[in-house]
Amino acid sequence: MRRVFVVDDEDGILTLIKVNLEKEGFSVRCFEEGNSLFEQLKEDIPDLIILDVMLPGLNGFQILKILRESEDYKDIPIIMLTARGDENDRVYGLETGADDYITKPFSVRELVARVKAVLKRAGKDNGKDVLKYKDEILINLDTHDVFLKGKKIELTLTEFNLLKLFLKNPNKVFSRGKILDKAWEEKYVSERTVDVHLKHLRDKLGDLGKKIVNVRGVGYKFEG
Repeated sequence: MRRVFVVDDEDGILTLIKVNLEKEGFSVRCFEEGNSLFEQLKEDIPDLIILDVMLPGLNGFQILKILRESEDYKDIPIIMLTARGDENDRVYGLETGADDYITKPFSVRELVARVKAVLKRAGKDNGKDVLKYKDEILINLDTHDVFLKGKKIELTLTEFNLLKLFLKNPNKVFSRGKILDKAWEEKYVSERTVDVHLKHLRDKLGDLGKKIVNVRGVGYKFEG
């Protein structure tokens, strides 16, 4: 389920967006100001943020700037939502790093369409070019980007191919020979090489690396 954070100080707007996005299958969390958003971001990275400009405390442009300058949050797609329809505001928001800009009053259908379009451009639309394990691992097959709990991680080509193989075939056991056939570019390597690369992949996946388990006497599987 794709997760959206909405930041707006109007209860009616928060309710309207939450209800309609949840009807489309999104998980939505709402915040009335920036500090509560930043506290939640320490625990959970969403697939997209809808961010109002006129907020108590930090305004939307200031929050946007902080997010875009952060290594942890800079890749989160952001849609600016505001009653300020001035062209200079729209240009400033987009130049600061917003992915889209919608002015109030807005059409709910348009908002939902814009959310889906931004997620698609970001490779988070659950389409045929994306592989996911829950909301914890996401692979963009076009760009070879891998995200672990919303944060981008770097994998070698072999590690990427291994993870892709397992996510495409959850709970299926592969022998070391079969893994070599399906995930290796270079065929003239020892089957024991599989163990080494899988250890590196497990380490990079942190706690989720435990999902890749050894089936004694057979090979490996990903517990999906």
